[in-house]
Amino acid sequence: MTTLVSGTDTLTRDALAVLQPGFLGTAAPDWLLRRLGEGLCSVGLFGRNVDSPEQLAALTERLRGERDDVLVAIDEEGGDVTRLEVRHGSSFPGNYALGIVDDPELTRSVARELGRRLAACGVNLNWAPSADVNSNRDNPVIGVRSFGVRPELVARHTAAYVEGLQSAGVAACTKHFPGHGDTAVDSHLAIPRIDADLDTVHARELLPFRAAIAAGSRSVMSAHILLPALDPDRPATLSRRILGGLLREELGFQGPIITDGIEMAAIASAYGVERGSVLAIAAGADAICVGGGLADEDTVLRLRDALVAAVRAGELSEERLADAAARVRGLADWALRARGASGPGADAQEGTAPGTPIGLVAARRAVRVTGTVRPLARAPYVAAFSPVANIAVGDETPWGLAAELERLLPGTRSGTYGAPADAAAGPAAAVLAEAGDRTVVAVVRDAHRHSWMSDALDALLAARPDTVVVEMGVNEAEPKGAPHIATYGAARVCGRAAAEVIAGRS
Repeated sequence: MTTLVSGTDTLTRDALAVLQPGFLGTAAPDWLLRRLGEGLCSVGLFGRNVDSPEQLAALTERLRGERDDVLVAIDEEGGDVTRLEVRHGSSFPGNYALGIVDDPELTRSVARELGRRLAACGVNLNWAPSADVNSNRDNPVIGVRSFGVRPELVARHTAAYVEGLQSAGVAACTKHFPGHGDTAVDSHLAIPRIDADLDTVHARELLPFRAAIAAGSRSVMSAHILLPALDPDRPATLSRRILGGLLREELGFQGPIITDGIEMAAIASAYGVERGSVLAIAAGADAICVGGGLADEDTVLRLRDALVAAVRAGELSEERLADAAARVRGLADWALRARGASGPGADAQEGTAPGTPIGLVAARRAVRVTGTVRPLARAPYVAAFSPVANIAVGDETPWGLAAELERLLPGTRSGTYGAPADAAAGPAAAVLAEAGDRTVVAVVRDAHRHSWMSDALDALLAARPDTVVVEMGVNEAEPKGAPHIATYGAARVCGRAAAEVIAGRS
């Protein structure tokens, strides 16, 4: 049963209840367990906390030994953003691939299976799905994390995802409200600004969130973006107009509002994490996500104390903090009841190994080919042109298709190439030298955003017209290659689907 240490006052317990902190390592540290006993309601997991399904299940069981209704949250979008399979790549394609297929029942089934895996490992809150409409083709942080560029399509798949995930007993956290799709700046690094007018915001950005709320999304995550049409002064996470007026009153959402990582530069650089946390709760947020970058006890204590001090100084009402804590506890109660209704899930190992059928089915359906496929009869050379990964995706997770092609065509060789220091000395010559007489398979990610990739493809095709091109990001560039294969995401399962096409095994 839930226990709270004696002597911890209500105000301090409420301040702890609204925090969703992370930690380092694959076992719960003593300080985290102690804070759970004092009122902390939530724990956030990241790739660094996950080693195996068995380890994750043991970790969440240990957390529940201190507090049976603890919310165990994770950022598991599937596709490019995976924490469950951070070391191998996801068994599920991401949102962009699902949007290309445009079969809401498939999206619902993928989300249900993903939720089943999370529940089996003891995770009951997923910071997903992304409901952003990727209207800016050069968006550096959303991209394939979005279902697409059409609001109606994004809306129906967001709703299907929420329904599928929550049918497995895992709460959805639809993000990034009011919409991060029309940005050219990554909010991990600075405050993005969207200058769309109010009509556009309602017709484009808000449509998927309305659908998510109608589908029963248990929580919503705020974005650290400045949208002057809604509030010219404060980013959404800190805006009463956006969180209170728009999300609560106009859209009618009554569940907990969770902030995006409060230590992201969009908030931390301008306000600091303590002040940002106080302003967020005052604006109407109910939970502070922290731990992607700041993952220690000191951070938890600093934020707890900042909230308590703000109440005592009259900067934050005690009622607002109590209301926020109550909403978080309400979500924890829902998750506990959902877990009790369905049991702890199947054995943690079942279905958690790479290669779940529904993920492969979805990835295969998403593949699009331009040109004629002539299956390779001998092992090729795979050249992966790798951009710097954004912080949301991270650089821990492998991507591409070399390993999958090696499985189908033993002897396949590969190399990875980054942006050259000298644009005139692109990587094509090095690729050709390494490839020898092998067919080149050039793998790119968002080639339309990286001129060095496009130049490298042109040089390769000029020298070797039989080069196969595989685009594993946003497919906006003119198709090049013999053939050009688009997977609409870089998950491991997407690489497998493309490899099957190249090897003639599809």
